[in-house]
Amino acid sequence: MFSAFTNSFKIKELRNKILIMLGIVALSRIAANIPCPGVDPKALSEYFEQYRQLDTASFMGMFDLFSGGALGHFAIATLGIMPYISASIIMQLLIPVLPALEKMAREGDVGKQKINQYTRYLTLIICVVQGAMAAMAMMRPERLGLPHPAQDLVLNPGPAFVLMTVVILTCGTMFLMWLGEQITHYGIGNGASVIITVSIISRMPASCLHLFDMAKNGISDSGQRFTGVHVMILFIIFALVTAATILITQGQRRIPIQMAKRIVGFNKMKGGTTYMPLKVNFSGVMPIIFASAILMFPPMILAWIPTEFTRSTLAGLFVRQESFPYMFIYGFMILIFSYFWVANQFNPIQISENLKKEGAYVPGIRPGRPTAEFLDHTMTRITLAGAIFLTALALFPTILTAEMNVPYMVASFFGGTSLLIIVGVMLDTLSQMESHLVMRNYDGFLKRGRLRSRKGR
Repeated sequence: MFSAFTNSFKIKELRNKILIMLGIVALSRIAANIPCPGVDPKALSEYFEQYRQLDTASFMGMFDLFSGGALGHFAIATLGIMPYISASIIMQLLIPVLPALEKMAREGDVGKQKINQYTRYLTLIICVVQGAMAAMAMMRPERLGLPHPAQDLVLNPGPAFVLMTVVILTCGTMFLMWLGEQITHYGIGNGASVIITVSIISRMPASCLHLFDMAKNGISDSGQRFTGVHVMILFIIFALVTAATILITQGQRRIPIQMAKRIVGFNKMKGGTTYMPLKVNFSGVMPIIFASAILMFPPMILAWIPTEFTRSTLAGLFVRQESFPYMFIYGFMILIFSYFWVANQFNPIQISENLKKEGAYVPGIRPGRPTAEFLDHTMTRITLAGAIFLTALALFPTILTAEMNVPYMVASFFGGTSLLIIVGVMLDTLSQMESHLVMRNYDGFLKRGRLRSRKGR
C-alpha cells in the first residue's frame, strides 16, 4: 500500500492532480482562519472556550463541525461549503418530483449545466439566509437558545453589521464552491466532499490532544477517572467502528442480469451474464444530515416559549441528546429518511423498463412489472439492514459520551456524520488514484484481486 502512494508521485498527471488538490485545500483552510470584520476575536474565543456544548449537534455546533472550526473565530468561511451541499440535495430531491427538471436531467451535458446553474442560484439564496442568521447569532446568541455572553461579541451591532456579514460570508462560500469545482476538474476526488472532509479532519489533532491531556491528568471533563487504558480501549473501538463503516459503505447485493442475444445490423451480438449492484447503505450520510437538520430547530423554538414548565418538559425530547426520548426520535427519523431517500433516488419501474429495452432480464423473473416488484422487494430488505446500522452508527457517539464520559468533540469521530463522510470520501479518492495506477501498470492499494488473476484462479 505504501508503495502505491510512492508510485502516485511517479506519474506526472496524477502527481499534478494531487498537488493541485493539496494546494486548493490549503487555500480553503486559510479562508477558514481569516476572521470576519466587526467581531471581537478575544470575546468570541473566550465564549466558545467557556461553553463547549457548542460542539454538540446544535445549530452552531453543526456549522462549526463542517467549517473545520471556522465558527470559533467567525471566519469568512464560517458557512463553509454546506450551503452548496444543501442546494445540491434539494435539487436532487426535486428532480424526480418536477417533470421539467427530470426532462432537463435527461438532456445530457446541456441539461446538467442548467441544473448546476440553478444549484448555484439556490446556493446564493441559502447563503443569504444562513449568513443573516449567523450575524444575528453573533449579536444575540440567546435567540438560538445559547447562553448569554459575558461581553458583546460584536463591536458595533446593527443592520450595517448584518449586511456586511451577509456579503462577506456569501462571498466566502461562493469562493469555496469555486475551489471545490477546481478540485473536481483539475484535481483528484470530488471537490466539495474533499473540502468538507479536510474541515472535519482538521479538528482531529485538537481532539486527540485533549484526549491525551485527560489521560495525563487522570480525570475526564466530567470529573470521572480517565487513564491510558481508556485511551487504548477508545482506539480499539475506533478501529472496529471504522472497519464496520467501510464494510457497510462498500457492501452491496449483486443481482444477476442475463443479456439476451441481439442482432445489430449484420452482426449477431452474443449474450452474457453481468450483475446489478444494490448498495446496502444506498442513502449514505443523507438520513443523518436530514434528521440532524430538523432536530436543530426545536431548541431554537423552545427558546421563545415563555412557559418554563413547557420548555423544561420538551427539553428532554429535543435538547438533551443523552436522554432516551431524544435518541429514540433521532433514530426513528434516520430510519424514515433512509427509506425516503431510497424511494426518491431508486426507481425500480424505470430500471425494469431499461432492462427490457436492452433485452436483459433477471434469471427466474419475468421482464416488466415482476422485475420491478422483485427489485423493490429486494431493495426494501437491503435498506432495512443499512438503516439499522446507520442508526446505530449515528447514536454511538452520544452513547459513548453518556456512558464513558468521553467529550463530544472526541466522540464525534467514532460515528455519525463525521466518520461516514471521511470514510466515503477517502474510499472514493483512493479509488480514483488506484484507477490511474492500474491504467499505467502499477500495483494499486490492494493486491488481492490482481494476485488471484495472475495465478489463474
